[in-house]
Amino acid sequence: MQTPSIKNYTINDIVDLLGDKPQKDSDLHIHLSKNNFDETPFIEPFRAGNYTFLLILKGTFKVQLNLITHILQAGEMITIKPQTVLQIVETSHNLEIIGVSFTIDFIFKILLNKNEFKGVDFLTANSYPKLKLTKEEEATSVLLSKLLAKNNDAGTTDMPYRNEIIMHSFGLLLYHYGAIFKREHPNLDAHLSRQQEITLRFLKKLNDHFKNERSVKFYAESMFLTPGHLSKVLKDVSGKTAGQLIDDAVIMEAKLLLSNPLLSISQIANELKFSDQSFFGKYFKKNTGLSPSKFRKITS
Repeated sequence: MQTPSIKNYTINDIVDLLGDKPQKDSDLHIHLSKNNFDETPFIEPFRAGNYTFLLILKGTFKVQLNLITHILQAGEMITIKPQTVLQIVETSHNLEIIGVSFTIDFIFKILLNKNEFKGVDFLTANSYPKLKLTKEEEATSVLLSKLLAKNNDAGTTDMPYRNEIIMHSFGLLLYHYGAIFKREHPNLDAHLSRQQEITLRFLKKLNDHFKNERSVKFYAESMFLTPGHLSKVLKDVSGKTAGQLIDDAVIMEAKLLLSNPLLSISQIANELKFSDQSFFGKYFKKNTGLSPSKFRKITS
């Protein structure tokens, strides 16, 4: 049961509180900051419904994550996961940070077409271990984060392949931190909690079967779990139920296919194993508020 006094913030809420400008992709926000606040805008504990890669470039940042205190120094990075209760305890006057915040929907955009989820299991780790970066690793992190910020800037003039640059830059950053995490914590798999193991297994199965299977029962039975237990675990870890994650995967693939003008809606429905175009249209509209043809029209 969540404590009523703990506020829940979306990425947009955090953007407003920081005084940042909204960026191109609302599921991704890069905050490049020097400590220009008289006091932190986050006075009380809060939950955020997104992931954040927090890298300290200068100064000291003292924070509580689920009541456990972490002191981050320059050259250190930590991953904050969705639904973590976060309270900023203290910041130094010379603090300089980079925060890359993203939703689980954005992860789907990056990884949906991959064959497996190698390198990103650190996103479901149960603890919050810090990563100590070398100077070269820190420089790479800064370079990739600034490239993301530049291309996700809503004020930047559109250029060819801009979305692809965002996706691939983020993918590089994701695997960059994943590689460092694996080096520092080579026995990660042995220390995953049962909930994290279930989440990782579900995501891998979802990646393999989402086109053919949209039933929570299918995934639960393949993992020897009840549908209710699977959804509870996924909700605790990711903030979404099994059904919601399945719908997210199918809709993301549908949007990608609809962006290809050479494919008819009937072909897309068939590719996603819907019984007919009408059923696909109803499913898509239920989850997006738009018909497939309307979505294609306004995004073309």
